[in-house]
Amino acid sequence: MATLTIRNLDDAVVEKLKLKAKANNRSLEAEVRVVLETSAKKPSRREVLAELDRIAAMTPKGVKQTDSVELLRETREERMRRFDEVEKENKEENARRR
Repeated sequence: MATLTIRNLDDAVVEKLKLKAKANNRSLEAEVRVVLETSAKKPSRREVLAELDRIAAMTPKGVKQTDSVELLRETREERMRRFDEVEKENKEENARRR
């Protein structure tokens, strides 16, 4: 295991880290370790762009793609319809019980 020393860290940053550590029931050292490990595991910008290029290469050329906004709108509307149906059924059930 390596040891890391960080100099000239802003006091406000240290205080925020202390608050996060306390909220997560960890020592400051453990909290900083988690922050660094989490950050190190994230893909770099270059890796993300390479993955996007890989996905784009799998997309058939000349095939019109559905706008994601439209897909999200349809999904949201379907969820709301189902929610309304369940709500109506619950109201009817409550009315029958009375």
